[in-house]
Amino acid sequence: MNMSTELFDFVVVGGGIVGCSVAWQLLQAQPGARVLLLEKEAATAVHQTGHNSGVIHAGIYYAPGSLKAQLCKQGSAATYAFCDTHGIVYERCGKLLVATNDTELERMQALLARGRQAGLEVEALTQDALKAREPRIAGLGAIFVPSTGIVDYRRVTAKMVELFGSMGGMVELGSQVTAIAEDADHVDLQTTKGPVRTRHLVVCAGAQADRMARMAGLDVDFAIVPFRGEYFRLRPELSGVTRSLIYPIPDPELPFLGIHLTRMIDGSVTVGPNAVLGFAREGYPKLSVNARDLWDMATFPGLWKLLPAQWRNAVHEFGNSLFRNGYLQECRKYCPELQLDDLRPYPAGIRAQAVSRDGQLIHDFLIRQTARMTHVCNAPSPAATSAIPIGRHILDGIFRRDGAAVPSGATTAVAAVPLAQTSTALQ
Repeated sequence: MNMSTELFDFVVVGGGIVGCSVAWQLLQAQPGARVLLLEKEAATAVHQTGHNSGVIHAGIYYAPGSLKAQLCKQGSAATYAFCDTHGIVYERCGKLLVATNDTELERMQALLARGRQAGLEVEALTQDALKAREPRIAGLGAIFVPSTGIVDYRRVTAKMVELFGSMGGMVELGSQVTAIAEDADHVDLQTTKGPVRTRHLVVCAGAQADRMARMAGLDVDFAIVPFRGEYFRLRPELSGVTRSLIYPIPDPELPFLGIHLTRMIDGSVTVGPNAVLGFAREGYPKLSVNARDLWDMATFPGLWKLLPAQWRNAVHEFGNSLFRNGYLQECRKYCPELQLDDLRPYPAGIRAQAVSRDGQLIHDFLIRQTARMTHVCNAPSPAATSAIPIGRHILDGIFRRDGAAVPSGATTAVAAVPLAQTSTALQ
């Protein structure tokens, strides 16, 4: 492929599930368009998409009215429909949000009301009802969300890439973008495989989102801070310990959900994640350090404004990372039978978390747009669940910007919602 001699209609940067969803839907919307997907790695779905827990989220945790809440609910239905259409295995196993003390029981009622306000199917369980449903799980009560499921998002992404290619889309792997320049009627990119010119650019760069936005000349008032999510897999004999996903009732004072039990589509059960500050945006082995990533964090004022409010939680998470006994105690809140030897190694993930310059975690999806570019600046969980409506949302923005409706070829029906800046969603 001689990219330098062709003017593309669209170039999408980033081969995670969000970028692949955008590329696939662009060709659904405009058959025959010249669309190029650029990915710096040797394969798609290498980073966050390939390291997540595989949960198809219902959206109960997200603040009503937030972009996350809207797109997660739509994304759950769209993901199941996509899997049904293309023969991708999933399991609608449901999720239990378990209260383990009186404070969590009180919070559970507020969460139940939030779920009902969002139009989700939710059921309150007493302690006896919880025990009847999950005999090996401990709790004072729970919320059951039956629409939650599990899938392999790498397979979902691979199918999107296959469909994209079958419609004439082009994929260039091992091509890293090194410069971006926007002009009145096009965008020029420099890549490690040569120059590229396009009428429209969409950047879905995950952990590199702030750098790509800055490279493109956007006013970047946030930074991506990596948080390592460390997991264990339970030994195979414990794969039947739960029929559902076991999640916590969140503490609104803490930035992340905490450790939970997750059934995987391969039949195994994982526990995790904790959330420790990472020293490498794409460093999955324990104690990974990248000098550039570390320097960018150390010189970003927002991180130093965030730490004073979260230092106790950070110390707790680091302790659980260093000592498995602490991690085990978190797991035993829900599953008292677990022993230290039950926790077997499992790959870590990286949450690419946007933090504002004033030290606030940006919980909602963050999308910024110029005349010729769309940048997905923050897309943490549930981005995989929401990938199809995120793609449609981006298409809405592109075609609306050009004064046209989304072409009827785009098959995913998603209500139009305004492009997001920031909001204060819970998770």
